[in-house]
Amino acid sequence: MMRYTIRYVSLLAGMLTVFSSCEHKDLCFDHEAHAPKSDVHVKAVYEKEWEHTCEGGPDWEQYPAWESRFGMEYHELCPDAPDGLRVQVYNEDGTNNILNVAPEGDIVRMRPGEHSLLLYNNDTEYIVFDDMNSFASAKATTRTRTRASYAGNPYMENTVENTVNAPDMLYGNYMENYTAERKIEADELPVTMHPLVFTYLVRYEFSHGLEYVALARGALAGMAGAVWLNSGRTSEEAATILYDCSVEDFGTQACVQSFGIPDYPNEHYTTRTERRYGLNLEVRLKNGKVKSFDFDVTDQVAVQPQGGVIVVSGIEISDEEGTEGGSGFDVTVKDWGEYEDIELPL
Repeated sequence: MMRYTIRYVSLLAGMLTVFSSCEHKDLCFDHEAHAPKSDVHVKAVYEKEWEHTCEGGPDWEQYPAWESRFGMEYHELCPDAPDGLRVQVYNEDGTNNILNVAPEGDIVRMRPGEHSLLLYNNDTEYIVFDDMNSFASAKATTRTRTRASYAGNPYMENTVENTVNAPDMLYGNYMENYTAERKIEADELPVTMHPLVFTYLVRYEFSHGLEYVALARGALAGMAGAVWLNSGRTSEEAATILYDCSVEDFGTQACVQSFGIPDYPNEHYTTRTERRYGLNLEVRLKNGKVKSFDFDVTDQVAVQPQGGVIVVSGIEISDEEGTEGGSGFDVTVKDWGEYEDIELPL
């Protein structure tokens, strides 16, 4: 009996040691959880604007006949908040970290010390982010898109611009200096996310022959090819945005998203006439014929550098063109032909 008693006592002592170790370990973890960290609680709100009025340009929000003129409310064109937010933290040693959080923000952990913060939404499809290892060079472009029938706009000085998809909605904010300190409670960092992509409501108004139109698509030439994320300034290089149109009772229409005009804003900006902006409309008629129209919209776009309304009118398709070859041709999207999307190398 004595041998068994000694064994049980030894076993009990070992169990007490294990339990004591576990209890001590829990206390250590609890202490670590409450140790000061260099956390920040990012709280994001979004400036959901589809256009910014330029001095000397039309103030569409105050336009009294907006709804009756355009058949919608002004605020219907405002973008939604995104599905997610990306925080890119640039550290003092030249490294950077990427964190994806909820669109309204969340706790972001970073090293103690000085940082630069770049914030933008992470739910885009056509946006291409380039040179992101440096906050000074980080920019957004969009994917190349080609259309065999489009050979450039004759009103443009450079008719061989790169043709691209319209960019997705993009918001951004940049903080050049943020000091992260170890604290028990995370600091709150309110951030306003500003639009980096704007919308042009493009209207092609027909004076005759709209009944012959089955499908329509367009091109807006002379727009910015990229935007720098740290400043919101657009690149000097121009691009042509290709897009589809809807057929309405007045003609055809499209809501075209863009980074805005090139090299904007800058301190020398006025209504610059040295840059030109062109608009194209291509329609496929119900008889299968394709017809193209080109317009010079420099005067309209120059005073609307970040979104607005572009209207061209007086477009005609003669009865002869509309009825030539009969009206029994069944026009479908497949007959129309599709754009070709080309992914840019990163």
